[in-house]
Amino acid sequence: MTSPQDTSAPVQPAAGSAQPLDPKRWLALTVVLVAAFMDLLDVTIVNVAIPSIQRNLNAGYSEIQWVAAGYALAFAAGLITGGRLGDIYGRKRIFLIGIVGFTAASALCGVATGPQFLIGARVFQGAMAALMVPQILAIIHVTFPKEERGKVFGMYGGIAGSATVFGPIIGGLLVQYNILGLHWRPIFLVNVPIGIFGVLATLAYIRESKSETALKLDLGGMLLATAGVLLLVYPLTEGRQLGWPAWAFGMLGASVAVLALFVYYSHVTAKRGGSPLLPLSLFKARSFAGGFSVNLAFNLATGSFFLMWTLYMQVGLGWTPLHAGLTGLPFSVGLALAAALSVQYLAPSMGRYTLITGGVIVCLGALLFIGTADRYGAGIDSWKMIPALFLLGAGVGLVVSTLMDFALTDVPHEAAGSASGAINMTWQAGMTIGIAIVGVIFLSPLSGQAARSVDSLAPRISTQLTAAGVPAPLHGPIISGYKTCAQDLAGETDPTVVPASCKQAPPSELPPQTAAKIGQVLTAQSPTVQADAFSRAFKIGLIYVIGLVLVVTAMMFSLPKKAKPQEL
Repeated sequence: MTSPQDTSAPVQPAAGSAQPLDPKRWLALTVVLVAAFMDLLDVTIVNVAIPSIQRNLNAGYSEIQWVAAGYALAFAAGLITGGRLGDIYGRKRIFLIGIVGFTAASALCGVATGPQFLIGARVFQGAMAALMVPQILAIIHVTFPKEERGKVFGMYGGIAGSATVFGPIIGGLLVQYNILGLHWRPIFLVNVPIGIFGVLATLAYIRESKSETALKLDLGGMLLATAGVLLLVYPLTEGRQLGWPAWAFGMLGASVAVLALFVYYSHVTAKRGGSPLLPLSLFKARSFAGGFSVNLAFNLATGSFFLMWTLYMQVGLGWTPLHAGLTGLPFSVGLALAAALSVQYLAPSMGRYTLITGGVIVCLGALLFIGTADRYGAGIDSWKMIPALFLLGAGVGLVVSTLMDFALTDVPHEAAGSASGAINMTWQAGMTIGIAIVGVIFLSPLSGQAARSVDSLAPRISTQLTAAGVPAPLHGPIISGYKTCAQDLAGETDPTVVPASCKQAPPSELPPQTAAKIGQVLTAQSPTVQADAFSRAFKIGLIYVIGLVLVVTAMMFSLPKKAKPQEL
């Protein structure tokens, strides 16, 4: 039997035998919790910095979507594989590779010189997170005895909640104060000293462990699944910028065929005694089939919401990163409170109606947000969003805190690990597709909404033109030209490009002083037009979110009435 002081010796628990407690287990817990916090912080902190990245790197909207989606896609593609690598080659070893790679990728993100460089670094960062994150719960499981795991998992949940609350605020502070003139870069560079600490502490305090019955890698399944998701995500992300060419629709069709081939390949692999990436036998369990679908669709909705909301606040309303980060506090508080109530009180007594109630509350929160945005338009303030954001957070908290337990209820215990990995994969895949869809449901309508915004402001613009000495017969053509400019500007995918319609000279019959005043009048309207256009487009996006969450809520009736949490 290996000595508990030996942090490099593999742990091979024998069935039915008591294992000596690792005296360094609480220090090991600190290490994996720091890694968990670093990963979760990186997800939430980036959302706040997206508009700053866009301005600083002159990135288009599709490139900004890839900054978020690239990480999630790589994470989703590698999550199950990362878990299996830990089982086969040692969890400490793979965790160490993951945290070293994540730290290096964070440094690369921090020194990125252009959007393509940053996207590549984010993909690398997501791939390294896929190696690091699956080992966290596995290390906890083999390091702590059953009687201590409840307390440990509670601490893990607290870390996740705190990252959700403080991520946007920390991101806002780092971007707002432009530390050393680095703009958004500190949000990634902050991971470097944390990662170095994690590497040293891993070597010192985490004990190696492997699975006695490790599954084999399924490289073919991984390639097919990744190709299928890429064929779906790429045209959704790039289609708007490229004018929806025929090949974009061809790729969407091909994604269906490749994903169908992935299902067939998984069936054949299992029949031949292999270990498919997604074991189709899991779908025989009603709870897993329902949980898989619910988790995928629910995160598709939330992934869309978070990116739309960020762009709405910072690009549309012109709020600072810190302002936007602090505005998100009601959402985070609602999520944390609802998650705590759900796990301890609601789920044990209400069963699946806890999740159904969560879905309904999300819809109510989105409806309230639509009403609030409609009432206040460009004049909306943070405090006016509080009720809607709290409801949205509470609804999400009720769903995400216990969905895994419901999804695993009918799954055989020996398959719980694979099922858990597959459900986690749908979380990332849903977020990835949701981010990609933003281009369709939010960015595409912007041009039309900008035109409507100018129409609504036409009387005020006309009054100001009169005050500037512009004859009334010229008001119509001037406002019409401004409307075309606003439309073209809102539809422009490259923020550095000024459309030709925005460069038209004022009527030649006007004196130079009056022409200059026209420019001042129209320029003064631009922030209001942009804020109003984003507000209108955001309401359209929220309608999509409501529709999808209503479908997801109906799907929740397929879940078991009561959850039976499994020990993974």
